[in-house]
Amino acid sequence: MEGLELLAHPVRLRIVHAMRGGRELTTAQLCDRIPDASKAMVYRHVDVLTTGGILEVAGERRVRGAVERRYRLRLDRIVVDADAVATLSPDDHRRVFATSMAVLAAEFNAYLDRESSDPAADLVGYRQHAVWLSRGELEQMIINLRRVLLPLLANQPAPDRAQYLLSPVFFPIEQPPAESD
Repeated sequence: MEGLELLAHPVRLRIVHAMRGGRELTTAQLCDRIPDASKAMVYRHVDVLTTGGILEVAGERRVRGAVERRYRLRLDRIVVDADAVATLSPDDHRRVFATSMAVLAAEFNAYLDRESSDPAADLVGYRQHAVWLSRGELEQMIINLRRVLLPLLANQPAPDRAQYLLSPVFFPIEQPPAESD
C-alpha cells in the first residue's frame, strides 16, 4: 500500500494522530486512546501501518511471557506529496475527504465522551467561514498557516499540553463571477 492509501482509513489515521509528538506507544495504549475501535481492529491496523513503514518498532520487552512492542511514527513516511494528490480522481478525493471527516467526528465524540470534557474551557472551536480569495490570496493564506502550524507539529507531549486536532479544509464553494463586458 502507498502512503495515501495507508493513511486513508479512519482507524489508521487516528493511530497516526495518537503517535504524533515523538510518542512511543504500545498497542494496548493505542487501544485506550481509541476506545471506540475494537482491540482486534487496532492491532490489525498497527500491523498494516508497521508493514507499510508508517510505524516502526521502537523497543520490545517481555511482559508476563509475551513480547510487548512500543511503536513510533516515521514522520518521513506520512507525507503525501502534491504529485500524489494530483493523480487522485474525484472519487478518490471523496473517499479521502470522507475518511478525514469520519476521523474528525470520531475524535470529537471520543473527546465529548470523556468525563472531563469541557468544550468552553478547552477553547473548542468548529467555525466555518466563507471567504472570497483570489488564487494569490489563497496561496498566501496557506503559506501563513503553514508558517504558524509547522513549528507546532514538533511539539512534544508535556504535562501542560493537551493534544488538539486541527483540520483545515479549503475548497471553492462558488465559481468566480464571470467578467462582464
